[in-house]
Amino acid sequence: MTAPRLEVDLEKIFQNTSVLVTSLRARNISVTGVTKAFMGEPRLARALLAAGVIGIGDSRIENIEAMRAAGITAPMTLIRSPMQSQVDRVVEHADISFNTELDVLNALSIAARKTRKRHGVVLMVEMGDLREGIMPEDLEQFVRAARHIPNIDLIGIGANLACQNGVSPDSEKMSELSHLAEFLETTFGFVLEIVTGGNSSNIQGSLSGGEKDRINNLRLGEAILLGLDPFSRQPIEGLFTNAISLVAEVIEAKAKPLAPWGNIGQSAFGKSPVSEREGNAFQTILALGRQDIDPDGLTGTPEIKVLGASSDHLIVETGSRRLAVGSEITFKLNYSALLRAVTSPFITKTYSLPKNRRIPENSEVCTHRTAEELHKWP
Repeated sequence: MTAPRLEVDLEKIFQNTSVLVTSLRARNISVTGVTKAFMGEPRLARALLAAGVIGIGDSRIENIEAMRAAGITAPMTLIRSPMQSQVDRVVEHADISFNTELDVLNALSIAARKTRKRHGVVLMVEMGDLREGIMPEDLEQFVRAARHIPNIDLIGIGANLACQNGVSPDSEKMSELSHLAEFLETTFGFVLEIVTGGNSSNIQGSLSGGEKDRINNLRLGEAILLGLDPFSRQPIEGLFTNAISLVAEVIEAKAKPLAPWGNIGQSAFGKSPVSEREGNAFQTILALGRQDIDPDGLTGTPEIKVLGASSDHLIVETGSRRLAVGSEITFKLNYSALLRAVTSPFITKTYSLPKNRRIPENSEVCTHRTAEELHKWP
């Protein structure tokens, strides 16, 4: 087979999604399936929808357009504030977008009026992680202005945590967001359809059975794909952690000294290698590099140690074992490595699904999908 390649098991991703959707549904929390890590891959989107997500979220309008072109008609949310230069495309292909700027809302309004459409808006609130969001003390004034913008429907508020600065999406933060939702509803006399608490880092808190709040939606990508809690990097009970693997081919395998020699300066990527180890070990080079992956995000078998990478070479140590040139090594990836691998045009993406896979049309997980949509998966 072609290498390097990503091997994606859609069956395991379907199962991961189904487990999370069912567990969160018991807490009256819906799931928006996030496809940005796979650039809006339609096969992934169909697996998520078949497993019960209420819609698809992606941060790039280009990915949403690709899914629409593939025939996916499910609700689509742009989970990043739209660029003003793309508002026409956002209104055309996304049902909802996340927003923090009145200027963007006005631009969306103009685009919606031109096509006689209405566009749903979720306002993102800054809760301390310092990525995107309206400051809480400015939210009332913002909503007061936004409500008068034509062709724009304010349907919810949301927050993002544990992404930029690792701020915990704990019960205190979720309670604060819930109180803001209730304040807006009381002040303006409407009901917010969506209060989206955050991303995969929110799962454990949402399932812990703590105090009931207004959070009724989570946006899940990393937990579904990797089976891990991004906040703790620990496996989530009941989920597969091996749904995605990276396979690379050996192009050199030689016994070499463990420490470099000569006058040492910075490497091509600004690092100064430091090694006090002595002796030799088998060093294996794989046809893969920083242009394709984040080497710090790769985990091999216990006997495989990642030493580093240049732009197009990944160097690993295999101890006393020499691997054959042309053989392959399989790695697990963290989210950073996955993002870069999917984006690389030099890595082949393969999707596997048992040929006899059938999804019962009357299953609890799939009751909101039509028979026609289920049969299209994947």
